[in-house]
Amino acid sequence: MACPIKLGVIGAGSAVFSVGVIQDICLQQSLSGSHVTLMDIDRARLEPIHKFAHRYAAELAADVTFEMTNQRERALADADFVINTAMVGGHDFVEGLRAWTEEQGYYRGFRIEQVLNIRLMLSVARDMERLCPDAWLIQAGNPVFEGCTAVHRETAVKFCGICHGHYGYREVAETIGLDPDKVTAQAVGFNHCIFLTRFEYEGRDALPLLDRWIAEKSEEFWSDYPPRYHENQMARAAVEIYKLVGLFPIGDTTRKGGWWFHTDLDAKKKWYGAELGGFDSEIGWAQYLRGLDEEVSRIHAAAVDESQRLTDLFPPEPTGEQHFPLIDALVNDNRVELQVNIPNRGAIDGIPDDVVVELPAMCSHRGIQPHPIGKLPDTLMVGALYPRLLDAERLIHFATKPDGRLLMAIILDDHRTQSWEHAVRFYGDLLARPEIEELAAEIARSSAGPEFSP
Repeated sequence: MACPIKLGVIGAGSAVFSVGVIQDICLQQSLSGSHVTLMDIDRARLEPIHKFAHRYAAELAADVTFEMTNQRERALADADFVINTAMVGGHDFVEGLRAWTEEQGYYRGFRIEQVLNIRLMLSVARDMERLCPDAWLIQAGNPVFEGCTAVHRETAVKFCGICHGHYGYREVAETIGLDPDKVTAQAVGFNHCIFLTRFEYEGRDALPLLDRWIAEKSEEFWSDYPPRYHENQMARAAVEIYKLVGLFPIGDTTRKGGWWFHTDLDAKKKWYGAELGGFDSEIGWAQYLRGLDEEVSRIHAAAVDESQRLTDLFPPEPTGEQHFPLIDALVNDNRVELQVNIPNRGAIDGIPDDVVVELPAMCSHRGIQPHPIGKLPDTLMVGALYPRLLDAERLIHFATKPDGRLLMAIILDDHRTQSWEHAVRFYGDLLARPEIEELAAEIARSSAGPEFSP
């Protein structure tokens, strides 16, 4: 028997993501009768998605209803589940801020937008406490690690962070000549900082096969590296990270690495491919944004063009994302193992209980039960996870308790900061930016916003 839910999608103007949500819920027969409220502050982006949803459901004869709103409260009121994919200001906002910070000497941006997004996640969670206190929050927008940890510490909301980066193990398998459907893998750590702790092919340890590929075939692979921005999983940088910490990095983990992989475009091209320099280079990222704009335009055009069936343009197939398998497990007790981001609570030794970790878990009507991971290698803990945790703690603390001293410390510890004088100048100019007016005002009202001497 189907069990309908009331779902609110925050940031539904994110067309590519929302089309996937629409496809998946229309195909999830165990949730038939559900109602979805699509919410975004940008009505021009939201209306085509709303039209798309109505048409797609009608073509499939899916028992799902949709409405749209610009009011977050309406989307949250009495919701059973909330999917939050919202990003402060959208890509145009982030790119404008990135361009300005690059002018100040911070190549590829300073990440202040992540602080703003953590604060947005918290505001959604706090509204949920008031409007739908029993609902589950499924956090899809970044930064999942910092945002979910902040939500856990600052609110009582039930939540789970979802990311598809762990599927990178399939690319590892394909690259070294294995059938990914016959691979069993486990990757754990923090979101965008996860590492293979298990990699088996037909029940046997496949890490020796990966090591052999690195020794015998990697150089040939890199010499003819595919010129696509997303080809980072098997980049040269990934192998060096593997050598450094002892476990192979998976998914977006390879994009991060260390600052030494990202000092300039030449470095990016060395470590992530000679043509584009990887996903995060100025070339790769521009390609990604162009592709995103083209896909959004295609979706918007399809939504209003009633001469073609949407299901012909967007075939009714599950996306492979985990949001609705998770909802189905929690509601209908269809047990499934998923990759989740939840509070550690002893799953990984040496990580505080109130820090959100990424790991596999069994999901069912009982909730989300993580697999116990236990002790990880010291080289991984000290070389990767603890430094990443400190970085996250600073962002979380600054987002929840704005403090000029902490902001200055973050600036000073950035490898791109050239001197004390450079840091002081950037600190003052950053706080004067209109994009962070609210943050700057909170610092000014506190006793933690000193004027530093140049």
